[in-house]
Amino acid sequence: MDMPQPLAQFSRRTLLEIAPTVAALIATEAGIVTHASAQGRGQDGPQRISKEQLKDSLDILGLDFTDDQRAMMLPAVNRALTGYEGLRKLNIPLDTEPAFHFRPALPGKEPKPRASHFAPTIASAHSAKLAPFKNIEDLAFSPVTELAPLLRAKKVSSTDLTKMYLARLKRYSPKLLNVITLTEDLALQQAADADKEIRAGKYRGPLHGIPFGAKDLFNTKGILTTWGAEPFKDQIPTYNATCIERLFNAGAVLLAKLSMGALAQGDVWFAGTTKSPWDINTGSSGSSAGSASATAGGLVGFSIGTETLGSIVSPSSRCGVTGLRPTYGRVSRYGAMGLSWTMDKIGPICRSVEDCALVLNAMYGPDGHDVTTIDAPLDWNPSAPLSNLKIGYVKAEFERTQGFGGGGGGGRGGNPNAAQAAADRKKLYDGAVASLSDALRKAGAKLEEAELPQTNAQQIVFLLQAEAAAAFDDITRDGRVTQLRSQGTGDWPNSFRTSRLIPAVEYIRAQRGRTLLQQQMDEFMQNWDVLVVPQGTATLTITNLTGHPQVAVPCGFVNNAPQSIIFTGRLYEEGTPLRVALAFEQATDWHTMHPKMDWV
Repeated sequence: MDMPQPLAQFSRRTLLEIAPTVAALIATEAGIVTHASAQGRGQDGPQRISKEQLKDSLDILGLDFTDDQRAMMLPAVNRALTGYEGLRKLNIPLDTEPAFHFRPALPGKEPKPRASHFAPTIASAHSAKLAPFKNIEDLAFSPVTELAPLLRAKKVSSTDLTKMYLARLKRYSPKLLNVITLTEDLALQQAADADKEIRAGKYRGPLHGIPFGAKDLFNTKGILTTWGAEPFKDQIPTYNATCIERLFNAGAVLLAKLSMGALAQGDVWFAGTTKSPWDINTGSSGSSAGSASATAGGLVGFSIGTETLGSIVSPSSRCGVTGLRPTYGRVSRYGAMGLSWTMDKIGPICRSVEDCALVLNAMYGPDGHDVTTIDAPLDWNPSAPLSNLKIGYVKAEFERTQGFGGGGGGGRGGNPNAAQAAADRKKLYDGAVASLSDALRKAGAKLEEAELPQTNAQQIVFLLQAEAAAAFDDITRDGRVTQLRSQGTGDWPNSFRTSRLIPAVEYIRAQRGRTLLQQQMDEFMQNWDVLVVPQGTATLTITNLTGHPQVAVPCGFVNNAPQSIIFTGRLYEEGTPLRVALAFEQATDWHTMHPKMDWV
């Protein structure tokens, strides 16, 4: 079915249909009841919500009012119910934004519009050293920084690269379950067009002719966009998402719509669990599951995903690739499935730090659709000096890694394998910190100890559940949510139902608490240009609520499972954590290691 048209295309008739309901709701909340709306449900008429039901509801919310106060509330509560029912009958398109917006920067601190300073890179330099290869499949795991110079020098064609990746997708994706729709015809046509332009000297830049994959929540005109969920398996959009359109404009070639956890949760979609190419008995984490899996497996040149609460950083860490979650509002969300309108972010998943910078450079900036996307410069210089940067690492978080993923303590009665894993993890992160510290020292910088402030992040993170429940309220009400493969207590169906009991007052209070968190993090980050932590720490929740950017870079293995180190930057300053991440990448060789793919 066609995706509903954007709000900007609402007809006058639709607006007229909405107006009476909105007016009725306003009147209801103000305690005004017209003669027509009061018939059959006045204060003295039959009331569908009883005194006992009202008391039970208030008990659930932890509110204790007197009998007289509840009696006074009851007529208004019953009137409001009718207004809510009218609201639920409105046909609100799935891509309709709410009439409120989140800004990560505090008032007066948003960056001023100016030209970006995006320095020449390895991929764009005419003098770039061409990577040697004997046959085309030798390039399967090459980063964009190696593929682009070969394409530009006409040493390899986009068509040959595309055919190679398509063959690998067909060979490996059945076991990895990381592809929902293969866009073979489109890819071959785009590749042929890229080759023609490059031969004619019309080179568009480092992404020209590079085959990529996209998480299956980005609209692609005329191509299935399923959101990984059974109720939307036949959904075909009528327009491209802004980020997709911009990648097309950069000359990139779309190979596939990649798997995602259903409605952006986890790594389970309607065909099963997406696997990590390092271990096909392990899920690739979510929700950008297919994007990380395909990039790690050498099935695409790069990919794009989204993050609301870990969905780029987590699968990138699990699959041993580099993922960039940019500042909230850096990349337009227009044409992307909305899960949490105040937390969703779009970013690249690649095989190198510089690749992430190149892909972000092609996607960022306002588009006239997403009002949260601001005109902020993107500065990137891979050779920028590090000596003037304040770089902190959270020692306490690194020390806590010895308990991560161990499945239990290593003491008496504990799991000895868990104890060994904990020891291995501590050794790994000690080595990662030492490598980073040594690289910075050689560059004239130093790594300093930092201490995270105590925050209210855990108390307000339910904002995600509230917004997600609102985004998918229709399928919760009509029962389609029961079609989803995962139906456990921690899965969306139960969360959507449970979140119906989140009071609007608490939601708004949490948003006010979020402002306090923004202020707290703004003050804290005044002391640091970049903050370094291991994967899976408290900063993941904090920075997803405040909108700060993070870069995940592979840093080794524990029990053959990839691990990552995370670099956090200030708002709209992705270039700085990317630069420090690049220094770490250049000091190590973890990013050059790839799965054997011998399980086919």
